[in-house]
Amino acid sequence: MGLTIAEKILARASGNDRVRAGDEVKARPDFVIAYDFPGYTDVIFRQMKEDFGIDKVVDPDRFALFIDHMVPAVTPKEEELHQITRDWGAEQGVPVYERKGIGHQVAAELGYATPGAFVVHFDGHISQLGTYGALAIGVRKHLLEAFVKEHIMIRVPQTVRVNLTGKMQPGVMARDVFHHIVRVLGPSACRFQVLEIGGPALAGISLEGRQTITCLAMFTGAITAIINPDEASLAYAQPRARLQIDPVSSDPDAEYSAVHDIDISALEPVVVVPPSPANTRDLSEYAGTEVHMGYLGSCASGRLEDLRIAAQILKGRQVKPGFQLNVVPTSQEIMRQAAEEGLITTLTAAGAFVTSSSCDYCFGRMGVMRDGQRAVSTGTLNVRGRMGSTQSEIFIVNAAAVAASAIEGRIADPRRYL
Repeated sequence: MGLTIAEKILARASGNDRVRAGDEVKARPDFVIAYDFPGYTDVIFRQMKEDFGIDKVVDPDRFALFIDHMVPAVTPKEEELHQITRDWGAEQGVPVYERKGIGHQVAAELGYATPGAFVVHFDGHISQLGTYGALAIGVRKHLLEAFVKEHIMIRVPQTVRVNLTGKMQPGVMARDVFHHIVRVLGPSACRFQVLEIGGPALAGISLEGRQTITCLAMFTGAITAIINPDEASLAYAQPRARLQIDPVSSDPDAEYSAVHDIDISALEPVVVVPPSPANTRDLSEYAGTEVHMGYLGSCASGRLEDLRIAAQILKGRQVKPGFQLNVVPTSQEIMRQAAEEGLITTLTAAGAFVTSSSCDYCFGRMGVMRDGQRAVSTGTLNVRGRMGSTQSEIFIVNAAAVAASAIEGRIADPRRYL
């Protein structure tokens, strides 16, 4: 019986010829990534010295820190946290990336999405590096182990395979594809497993769209998502790769805990209805629902294809008076490219508020809602209080639907604008 791509990566990282799901292995992460956040990195830095007596990490080039939350700082304590991160990075020789954008996206741009690499973070959305054939896992409480030891103990996970077939129709985006996967499989179908995405439909989904799908893997219960490298992903990732690792792919006879075939040919735009990220419905069921705010951004969206389709819909049109449309490109590099293409001009001319990349709109630090307001959002979550008041509501839709809804002030099907 052959091996999955996850098993192959963990075999290399643990120095074994082969491992199988269920094995306990001691694996060396190729990259240890984190963003500074109170109660996480500042505590890890302190515990390293006070609890473990460790002054230096092993091989600092393996580590990367991102300052992408609370940017810019609005309180002295926030800026103190950022300075703690800067100082620790300088002391350790660990790179600190600040004001470059959302770390999960910037990590791919900077080559941490090395095909075949084993990557850990405390945030599960690092799974999007799986787009490029890296096994990127959010270990959360156990990230401290990766800071104080060169190897971490991990149980080799089982893998659920999803084969996408068919072709997306106009107005349907990767965002809809992922939420449809949740609708078909259920929110715990991949619990504590790897979600491996494949199938012929992938050829028609951009790398940006694939990052959206892999980014959101946690909402199937998965610990990460991964895609076997193809020509497109290797062409992007290998010139940026920080390590020389041979890319690997799942064997044709790899053993999966489950295999699902999902046809996306008839898929239409969807909406994820509050307050659960598992409540996927056809957008047409909620068309006409009044909304007051729109958010286009986050580590799951806000890339060039999202900005392009929003600009296409909004060109020559105006955001409805009183509607607040916040557009946050996922990285500064994406913002620069969007500016060169004229997308920023089109969006701002339509009445959108376009701001520099950060995580702050997604987790409710900026652009907050009051009681009774509703938002259409490409953010990662729609739970109560995520974007302000616990008495507000978040409807997750694709970028095109955010733009269409901004014009009407109601949840709108983007297909009539395309």
